[in-house]
Amino acid sequence: MSLLSAEALKAKFAGLQLLSLDTDGVLTDGGLYYTDDGDELRKFNVKDGLGIKRVQAAGVPVAIISASRSPSIYHRAQTLGIEHVHLANEDKLGTLTTLCSSLGIDLASVAHVGDDLNDLPVFGAVGCPMTVADAVQQAKDAAVFVAEKRGGEGAVREICDMIVAAKSEG
Repeated sequence: MSLLSAEALKAKFAGLQLLSLDTDGVLTDGGLYYTDDGDELRKFNVKDGLGIKRVQAAGVPVAIISASRSPSIYHRAQTLGIEHVHLANEDKLGTLTTLCSSLGIDLASVAHVGDDLNDLPVFGAVGCPMTVADAVQQAKDAAVFVAEKRGGEGAVREICDMIVAAKSEG
């Protein structure tokens, strides 16, 4: 795919009905931290969290679809009021398709933010595939928008602010 102009991206955002997010490398910096007891830790960006809340307030539901099975992701989603959380997911596209069907949403009106190879099937199916500045090249090549910020460092907030602006103007 090729990057969209600001005007075309704004039009996509105005019609957006669902924002789907990967976790590791998107909502986090992709680093995994382990305690001596083997517990896995992640660092989430609070600015991304406020962006997610603003998108939801603008009428766009948010979903998290992640291959990870870490309970910390579920806890973060609960804090943000995200209802659609799918962890330990190897078939992101299948999960998203089922979710969209249950919500009565067409994949063309979905934005997905991912950063790695396992997001590419979703990128090929949704209307607005997006990625972060430090994504793998294949994700950047398949995206219509690449955030200026890196995963876990405000990229989701950058995207959310653009969606909220487009929704408020549309």
